[in-house]
Amino acid sequence: MSTLTEPSSNGTPGASTTLQDVAASVVRRAQQQGYIVPREIRDELTNAGMPASHWKEVIALAQPALTLRRGRYYFVPAISLRMQQEQKQQQDIHQSVRRIIRHYKKAAKLVERREQDRLDFIQPVKIHTEEGQELNLLSRDLSSTGIRIVGTHRLLGQKVVITVPDVDGSEPARFVARILWTCSAGDDLFENGGRFLEIAKKA
Repeated sequence: MSTLTEPSSNGTPGASTTLQDVAASVVRRAQQQGYIVPREIRDELTNAGMPASHWKEVIALAQPALTLRRGRYYFVPAISLRMQQEQKQQQDIHQSVRRIIRHYKKAAKLVERREQDRLDFIQPVKIHTEEGQELNLLSRDLSSTGIRIVGTHRLLGQKVVITVPDVDGSEPARFVARILWTCSAGDDLFENGGRFLEIAKKA
């Protein structure tokens, strides 16, 4: 974090104001007004006893709560930030699944294309549950929105991490998924349908 401080009256650094403090003040002002302009950001720095030339650093610290449009920095409500983050997560998932499917089709010499890029995808997958269990199950199909898994465990309602292999030898993809449905597929055999939520962070 940047730690430029406000000078005290005798010219030595004072205790307290940092660029992060100025950034917080800028965000509050933008929220109250709807937007803030560079001149006002420089004014905030001057009022804090800091060089106005640091205004771009303040903007960087204020991201992503501000967005630039036509020379003004508009306040972005938290709900919009969550929507942007969710959209980014879905784009990341889609790209990762498309890569796996593309390699799988190439290996299997498949050319068909189905709705939502769904594909019969019979591969061993690893499931890590919230309780810390590691399960070795079998995928049935894969799409840009989710996966169907077959095994001896009912996972209904659980939030799990699914490790999906890439047939070309690349690093496996890891997804956080919510299991939305489970049904019996035979004696002690169950199908579980999961919806992808995000790309799992590397362990």
